[in-house]
Amino acid sequence: MKLIELARELNVSAEAIKQFIQDFDLDLIDCISTQFEVKEDFEKFARENVDFLKQYEIDLDEHKTVEQIAETINQPKEKIEKAIQDDQTNIYDNGFFRSSVSSYGIDNKLGGNYQFVYNYFGNKTKLQQRDFIGYRDLFFYISEVLEPFLNPQQIKDWGINKPVGIILYGPPGSGKIFWANKIAEIINYKFKEVKKHYLGTSFVDGNQTNFNDFLLNMMKEDKVLLFLEDFDEIMMARSAENNVASCDLESQEVILHHISKFENEGVLMVGSATTVADIDEEILAPGRFDVVIPVFPPNAAERSEIILYSMTKNLDKDSLLFKILKNNKADKIPFWSTVASRMKVFSNTMLIDFTQSLKKRIKNRYQKTKNEKLLIDETLLNGALRDASAKLTEEYLNQIAQFLSDVIVNNLDDFQMRIHSLKSELESYKAVEIPRREIGFQHNGEAEV
Repeated sequence: MKLIELARELNVSAEAIKQFIQDFDLDLIDCISTQFEVKEDFEKFARENVDFLKQYEIDLDEHKTVEQIAETINQPKEKIEKAIQDDQTNIYDNGFFRSSVSSYGIDNKLGGNYQFVYNYFGNKTKLQQRDFIGYRDLFFYISEVLEPFLNPQQIKDWGINKPVGIILYGPPGSGKIFWANKIAEIINYKFKEVKKHYLGTSFVDGNQTNFNDFLLNMMKEDKVLLFLEDFDEIMMARSAENNVASCDLESQEVILHHISKFENEGVLMVGSATTVADIDEEILAPGRFDVVIPVFPPNAAERSEIILYSMTKNLDKDSLLFKILKNNKADKIPFWSTVASRMKVFSNTMLIDFTQSLKKRIKNRYQKTKNEKLLIDETLLNGALRDASAKLTEEYLNQIAQFLSDVIVNNLDDFQMRIHSLKSELESYKAVEIPRREIGFQHNGEAEV
């Protein structure tokens, strides 16, 4: 059963159910599939607790004051104010909170007893089984953008057409290609990467071909997503400061010529960009690439989960590394929270670098000691953290700053908490020298690389 069908049957909006999943920090894999098929446990929960979901939706839709929230959930006003102080853009001048604030979500964060929710979820799902970690807000935001693909009735009822061009923008290593693949999976399109050599003129089997020929062939196929990296460089606006390559100008013209046909031909083009600031305005015009989606670096909680996932991925329970992790209680998320909190603005790629370095360091120490109960201590963690910090350059931090500037302009209302969190993490580097990779000899046991 699709989520929208369950929502209609229970007379609770799909939007309220999505917000409920986020407020109660439920894993998507426990609730719905990528194609929005409802999981058995979640359907059972929703049917048995439909009265609560309806009450949740009513509260979500209401404009309310701190005093009204306090009365609803029987929590002190001061605690409520503290819980929502990072969301000040969500308050009206008259003191009322907008309808996107849930009293029950606040209560849950303040330790309210919602065990009846968690009795259904979180006990069976293994971390290794997840197709992605965290990012519920981004997943649901993308699903709203893709709603015309998932629910054709939107076109008939509201005249909302399918997007023909989407730009995923974010700093390097944040996972843009992952989300492009996820978009293709959600709408059941074939993923096709547009290689750089497709953009110019080339010879295939002795025959000359060009980018125009490539697009014409793609439009003959059924349901295809075209993924184009370095979109901001290829689609850069012409100016006195920018010397746009002639092949890129030609690519722009070819895309603009064909883009009006993409929807009818079952083509969706997704561009990957570090920034949208320099892209030609013609490209961003309505009916072209008018949907821009930010891809954030993981937050602190997601960093802990990603580290654990990467450390345990494909590990056999009898493997030496898993035994060592278990002996250190490093097979659980709390072990990684402290080091993850130090990885401010780290990209997904940097987290992978950290885990690969740490695995090698643990292996080298084990080969010296032959001790399965060796400690994963600060020396090991700091050495791996130093290796991963090699990519935390001034250029990367500038890219984070530019990303924040872009997302504040384009998606402020959609990702307020992520913006606030990322901005705070970036500002922490202003008073501290950018971490640098140390050179020379290491001491105090740090030579284990």
